[in-house]
Amino acid sequence: MAADRLKHPDSPDSPDIPNSKPVVVGIYGIPGSGKTFLLNKLTLELEDSGHFSFYEGSAMISSLVFGGLDAFQKLPEHDKTRYRQLAITTIGNECATTGRAAIITGHFMFWAEGEEAGKAVCTRGDLSTYTHIIYLGVPAEVIAQRRLDDSEKTRAAVSVEHLRRWQEEEKTQLHRLCMDHGILFSVIGLGRSSDLVADVSVLAHDFRVHTEEYNLCRAKSILDRALGHGLEKLETVLVVDGDRTLAAADTGALFWRMVAKSRGSEEGDLLKELFSGPLGYSYAAFRQANLLYEEVHRDLHFSDLCDAVASEVTLYPEFLELLKQVEASEHVRAVVVTCGLAIIWERVLERAGLSRIKTIGTGPIGNNAIVVNAEVKAALVAHVHTVHHCHVFAFGDSPLDLDMLSKADQAIVVVGQDRTRSKTMEAALLDAIDNGGLRAQQVLLPSNVSLRLDTTRLPLVDITAPEFIESVFRRPRCPSPQVLHATSKSAAKLLMTPTRDATIAGPALRDAHRRVGWYLAMEFLADLIGLEEYRIPHVQGHQTEGHRLAHEQRTLIVALMRGGEAMAFGVNDAFPLAMFVHAKRPEEILPDHVEQQHTVLLVDSVINDGNTAMQFIRRTRDLHAGARIVVVAGVVQSQAVTGDRPLARALAHDANLNIVALRLSDNKYTGRGTTDTGNRLFNTTDIA
Repeated sequence: MAADRLKHPDSPDSPDIPNSKPVVVGIYGIPGSGKTFLLNKLTLELEDSGHFSFYEGSAMISSLVFGGLDAFQKLPEHDKTRYRQLAITTIGNECATTGRAAIITGHFMFWAEGEEAGKAVCTRGDLSTYTHIIYLGVPAEVIAQRRLDDSEKTRAAVSVEHLRRWQEEEKTQLHRLCMDHGILFSVIGLGRSSDLVADVSVLAHDFRVHTEEYNLCRAKSILDRALGHGLEKLETVLVVDGDRTLAAADTGALFWRMVAKSRGSEEGDLLKELFSGPLGYSYAAFRQANLLYEEVHRDLHFSDLCDAVASEVTLYPEFLELLKQVEASEHVRAVVVTCGLAIIWERVLERAGLSRIKTIGTGPIGNNAIVVNAEVKAALVAHVHTVHHCHVFAFGDSPLDLDMLSKADQAIVVVGQDRTRSKTMEAALLDAIDNGGLRAQQVLLPSNVSLRLDTTRLPLVDITAPEFIESVFRRPRCPSPQVLHATSKSAAKLLMTPTRDATIAGPALRDAHRRVGWYLAMEFLADLIGLEEYRIPHVQGHQTEGHRLAHEQRTLIVALMRGGEAMAFGVNDAFPLAMFVHAKRPEEILPDHVEQQHTVLLVDSVINDGNTAMQFIRRTRDLHAGARIVVVAGVVQSQAVTGDRPLARALAHDANLNIVALRLSDNKYTGRGTTDTGNRLFNTTDIA
């Protein structure tokens, strides 16, 4: 059964992430395509789940109009439009209240044979309420026969040619309207499976649960499995784009050329048309791409097509050699993260003898496909940092890779042949370097191609050179990867300047420390802890999605007195729902402060030898063994988090402990008197 291809969304591995907008799925098709039959079958199959509500559009209109459909048909057109809009709005409101997804049958156009054009009855309400539309593209010959055989409804005799024109016009207009209004659109015909109910059921389950947050959870889960979650030896990860990075080929363009050939059509690269259309490179556009792959999966021999594409792809020799060394390493892993079809890159790697290199990519919806876009790529690199605590090398070639490259420790732009390289990358890359703080190198593949920008802003690197190979495979001798800091960032240099300026004290210094706390919360804590979505009123009057720290109301901020107070206020500015307490001694953290918390943020201005921080960590851990603890500091002495120091040992053995700092310092100096941070903050001098 086709529905078996989709894992049930309520399984333990499926995160419970609600949609912010009710999921409303329209089922369209010309009369005789089987909408009512399909709705009845879906009701039998899905109703007991409690997740769906089912509506026949005409029945809803009949319930709203005094006198039913007969009275409705006699109304002037503007009143008919008003009732059609009332019907879809009523359904949308009901689903917003119940939390269920709606499946609705409806008519898009009426077109009597002999009329020059059909009359569309789609309303503004439809376009603002529907989130997905499934069009039943049943062959016109089949529909014509069904109409002749229908004993329950009186249907006018219509030629097959007119039905075909009607159907094509509906599909064309619906596709355009859906793309203009961000509605996902899919055509389902009688494909190779011939099981329309199962095919639509697969889509309905996916539509109900899929959100960007759900997608990212799935992507992170796939990454964890690819890297071997909890593998203690793992220290370095290579995150590599696929198309025009690992190889010169664009597998997407190859795939759609082969699809067109198999269909006997002259249609071009459908993805290129999609991303150059109204949706651009939005998340909805990538979801629409999933639906395009699903249509191919239903109608053609999808696996054979992917094999054919993979056979056309040859990895760059430089990457092949590098990845072979990765496969033999115990502490280095590589993962291909591609916006393209995962199955194609899996087979490319298999053909190259690189079966241990895993792939994260997209695919047909029924195959549990995810979206991989620029944001997902960047989030996965951040996940490698914050969860796997690894050093990351990232390789990419296009603007979609820039966020990922910016998150990596080592960013490498792959530059291919002039005729095939991204035409928009140059400007985007320049902006990312000049304004976004990107620091990257470029590798020329092959070595005789022209440079991107220049070697000042984008230095050359040879990924086959011994020094590069050594940089990938050497064992790091740096502080624990659970220590996140902004030492080399331009923003950190600006923020730390007033904190080091001996002429600044009192309120001005407290303001500077407060800004540091806010910056660290936004730059590191938001990624480290994660975000959750909630509803907010939009300035235009409707509801929209907002974000806050995950479990913000179960977060405790502890200001370590006196030096940590100002920074802690800055953290609290970023996370206003968090609980806030002052503590000069560890025992001032009480059980009631900690027991119900998910995260505890211990905030101090300076960590010298780490002994004070350790006392507070032990106290917190004694009160709540499972809490996530993050020590937030302006300056951390490097010696405190390396070697055999207590804080370094704690980091090595406690996966739920992190340190976030504005900078790491090798300076062992400890301030006293007027140079003590607490005294400078409050214009006081300790009395000996």
